[in-house]
Amino acid sequence: MTDASAEQDLIGLYSRRILALASEIPHAGRLSDPQASVKRRSPVCGSTVTVDLDLEDGRIARFAQDVKACALGQASAAVLGAQAVGRTREEIATAREQLRAMLKSDGEVPDAPFEGYEALLPARDYKHRHASILLAMEATLEAMDQAAGESDAARG
Repeated sequence: MTDASAEQDLIGLYSRRILALASEIPHAGRLSDPQASVKRRSPVCGSTVTVDLDLEDGRIARFAQDVKACALGQASAAVLGAQAVGRTREEIATAREQLRAMLKSDGEVPDAPFEGYEALLPARDYKHRHASILLAMEATLEAMDQAAGESDAARG
């Protein structure tokens, strides 16, 4: 097998993985009466992600996402959705920074449990899609901040 055909096979594998992720987004939909709800839009491509969540003891207790994005944005939301419940803000923020570095500066794949972002390695070359890929993480962080603020206000 030549290097070129091996590379084509790898691209094909990643494409199938991206489409499989995009078709099975965990926690798709909306929550009833969430502590926080945030809608983020990518001005570059128009993708949107709405994240609803509840926090308990600083961790995501309930999570839902409504994703209207390209296959790359959907795949990214799927990876996040599979791991979001039980995570702290620090864990989500670290994963977002690692994902950003992976896309923009040839950084490593995010650490476990977010190593599923490996499927998006081919997206490095599609800079106009990076915002869509980061959208679910950014909406989740903003919703976590919103929920933490409401929780702090309720306490005192």
